[in-house]
Amino acid sequence: MPRRRTSSSSSSSTAPSAAPATPRNRTPQPVRVRRRSFGDFVKAFLAFVVLLALVVGVPLALAVTVGWPLPNGAPGLDWLQREITVQTFLHILTVIVWLAWAQFAACVLVEVKAALSGVGVPGRVPGSGPSQLLARQLVAALLLVGATAASLTPGLSQLGQSLEGNQKPAVAAAQQTPGLFAQQQEQAASTANALAEQAGQAGQAAARADGGASAANGDTKYYRIQPPEGRHHDSLWEVADRHLGDGRRYKEIFELNKDRVQPDGSKLSEASLIRPGWIMEMPGDARGGELVEMPDEAPNVSEQVQQQISDYARTGGDHAQGGGGAQGGGDAHVSLPEQRPAPTPATPVTPATPAPGPATGGQHATPAAEESGRSFGLPEALLAAPLLAAGLLGALGRRRRQALWHSALGAVGGRRGMEPPTPTGDAQDVQDALLVGADPDGVRLLDRSLRGLAASLAAESRALPVVYAAWMGGNGDLHLQLAQPAGKPPSPWQVGQDQTFWMLARADAERYEDAETAAPYPGLVSLGTMDDSRLLLNLEAVPGLVSLSGAEADRAAVFASVAAELATNGWSDRMTITLVGFGDDLTPLAPNRIRHLDGFEDLFETMSAETRQRRGALGAAGHDSVLTGRTGPAQHTRWAPHLVLLAAQPSDEDALRLAELAADAGRLGIGYLVGTEGADLPGAAWEMEITGGGKLLAPLLGLELEAQLLPAAQQRAVVELFTDADPERGPGGPANTPPFLVDISEQGRPAVYARLVGSYEIIGLDTPDGDRSAQLHEALALLLLHREGVHPRVLASALWPRGVTEDVRDALLERLRAWLGTDPDGTPRLGTDATGRLTLAKSVVSDLDVLRSLYYEATQGRGVDSRQVRGRLLTDALVLVRGPLLADRPEGRYRWLTHEIIDAQLPLLVADTGLALSEFHLERGRAEKAIEALNAALRTAPADERLWHELLRATHATEDADRLRALAADLIGRSGARGLPPRTEALLDELLPTWRDGVAAAG
Repeated sequence: MPRRRTSSSSSSSTAPSAAPATPRNRTPQPVRVRRRSFGDFVKAFLAFVVLLALVVGVPLALAVTVGWPLPNGAPGLDWLQREITVQTFLHILTVIVWLAWAQFAACVLVEVKAALSGVGVPGRVPGSGPSQLLARQLVAALLLVGATAASLTPGLSQLGQSLEGNQKPAVAAAQQTPGLFAQQQEQAASTANALAEQAGQAGQAAARADGGASAANGDTKYYRIQPPEGRHHDSLWEVADRHLGDGRRYKEIFELNKDRVQPDGSKLSEASLIRPGWIMEMPGDARGGELVEMPDEAPNVSEQVQQQISDYARTGGDHAQGGGGAQGGGDAHVSLPEQRPAPTPATPVTPATPAPGPATGGQHATPAAEESGRSFGLPEALLAAPLLAAGLLGALGRRRRQALWHSALGAVGGRRGMEPPTPTGDAQDVQDALLVGADPDGVRLLDRSLRGLAASLAAESRALPVVYAAWMGGNGDLHLQLAQPAGKPPSPWQVGQDQTFWMLARADAERYEDAETAAPYPGLVSLGTMDDSRLLLNLEAVPGLVSLSGAEADRAAVFASVAAELATNGWSDRMTITLVGFGDDLTPLAPNRIRHLDGFEDLFETMSAETRQRRGALGAAGHDSVLTGRTGPAQHTRWAPHLVLLAAQPSDEDALRLAELAADAGRLGIGYLVGTEGADLPGAAWEMEITGGGKLLAPLLGLELEAQLLPAAQQRAVVELFTDADPERGPGGPANTPPFLVDISEQGRPAVYARLVGSYEIIGLDTPDGDRSAQLHEALALLLLHREGVHPRVLASALWPRGVTEDVRDALLERLRAWLGTDPDGTPRLGTDATGRLTLAKSVVSDLDVLRSLYYEATQGRGVDSRQVRGRLLTDALVLVRGPLLADRPEGRYRWLTHEIIDAQLPLLVADTGLALSEFHLERGRAEKAIEALNAALRTAPADERLWHELLRATHATEDADRLRALAADLIGRSGARGLPPRTEALLDELLPTWRDGVAAAG
């Protein structure tokens, strides 16, 4: 396929030189309606008379003058021997006229139905080309009296319009995705076809008359974008290829027509976004039969088209510098879905104009910061990837919790790590970028929406439709692009801009509950954004290979982003990701999902066996594809996708073997993304190119995205975060020294003391006045939980998850500084470190800091050599525990705690403290004191199995059998249907051998 070639020079030549570019607005303007003239009424009346004469007059005249031309009975053999008379000729002619009338009447009915409904291409009546064309023109002229010209031309006014009439037109086309946009293709109705044919005939006549002289004299020519034929859509690339001899000259056409108002009221803003019926001014050397010269005088072009081209020629155009991707035709299409405006009458909202109020879709960066181009030292690639950031952040939190529990289960006294290592350098910047850029709400809504759709379809005994792509709009709406129409979607889903789009509004998605069903489309992965919408491609459903060309480093950034999101996303259950040709090992992100292969031979051996296995399994189960299998009884154990990412360039022989292997991959749930150096890849259903400027281009797919990338530096930093959190790291594991130790002596009394463990209280500061008090308390809590420092953008995204301006954030920081005040030496209690992160002075402490310091001192400090000191420190630590962290926090605030692991750290710390104090008392034979300490710890860590085991031992030490049986019964009751853990059962067998008899008696 032709490829777009980019260079620094071309990029610079097309870059805007004015002020910073504003978001592009694709909203169609109101359709310009030409006022009907007296001539229109005359034409309509004459058309009515002609139709009446042909449809009604002809049969009446035949019936009156000739009568029934056929015999009233079956003719005998003597009929062949009769003399042929004039009457016989009249009857034969009458039969022919009746047949011609019937054919014309059928044409009229077909054209009237199509013109009135505005939906569907008029059916072709067999053998009736001229008569159907006549019927079409008469019907169009007749209906012109009661409707506007635009409403009679679906190619101009109806293409891409939604059923509700409140959405914007679909725009981009893609390749080899059979069945997409079938309904939209049908909406290019007969009048648009007729007008296009007339324009083409006029152009052919002019070309024959001039003999190509127009190319020499530079006469202005015009081309009308053609309606789709079958599944093929017109594009500027193909127009340039046909009429200028080089598809790469599409930019010249774009520059001539950019920002000029089209007949349907919209404007050409990107070279990939064109629609049937639009008019394009062509360069002077354009040639070909479809071009129209001097349209005002062209006799074979309808007055409507002449008027439109004349109006268009007079608009001139700004001819602003710009560029765009060419739209291509193919067997399938991926389209940017139409966005619904926000329901605010006074403020129209378009896809490129964010709705008033909070932003959505993970756009946490402050607008002022982005406009000024400052990144505050954080990697922009992750700031612009909300779904990827949310997946990585969630997986990192799970890994750190796993490490904590792993450490707890293997702990011996205090000789273990309680704190994950504090990242530094690039790893710290990447972690901050994940905190700022992550959109967990978007991931949650996407997951619930997809699972809810699958559950609703299963309840209706309907199969899952094949989904090639999903678009997440800036307003939070979700659009699924289907391979082909699949009927009416289940409520609350709605039909989108056509029958191949299912749409779910954000308000409806937020009402979804968690559904107990398998993830229906786990292969969706983000590729990038176009305007305000994010494209997710369903890799496992693409019918063939997906190729990616471009420079090796740019390709690697795309591959790393795709692999990282697939490995950590929140809308899939199980999958296998096979990586070939990756320089860096991404396995630490998801060891259970990712595997690396050394080369193509290993890949062919592995995938050939799996392809055969999946074919056999589908056949044995009676399923056509993995989608039908996912909704069956084995939905949670089978049909997981297998996605293969080949960053290495395959040889010609390997490429052919890949194409053969992927021929049936779509229905098997196997997807292939292959990197190439520029050559066409056999069997590639989609071909994409990544540029050095971060654009993901697919000229024949109609896509020009801001690519989602994970560059090498950020990739290494992400892997470092996961590696440091690996519970299997061994001796080099997390250090067990708290990040901040408090002076627990009497001389170390703090100036500001915050109680976080339990209800939130602050000692040493006045309560702030006004509405900002809650925000100041929340900001201080975040800083207290991160003594290593908090990036200003992290603080802003925590307090305002949907975005805030830079001046509002800075104003809050100034209020926070003023509230905290200064130490006696004049040092501000809220400072900034060398990296620009916010830090608290040592005079501002929390009870969590004191709890950590007391436990550390008791188990690794002074308490190691003094039993008395250890007992006192552990007792003081346990007294600080008044309940869960920030127990009375208001609903809707402190949502950033979901990214933290403090909810796992605090119960473990309390449990360790209780266990250490219990051990201290049991050594002295004080079983009751040990039981008291364990019960205190259980109030904060009720799920810690270690506390229950020690409580059983301490109760057994009291030698009170009834008390031990009561505790065992309480444990059994708490375990519910799951039953007791094996280790707890073994301990009960040791301490209370008769406990099973009590269970049997109770049962």
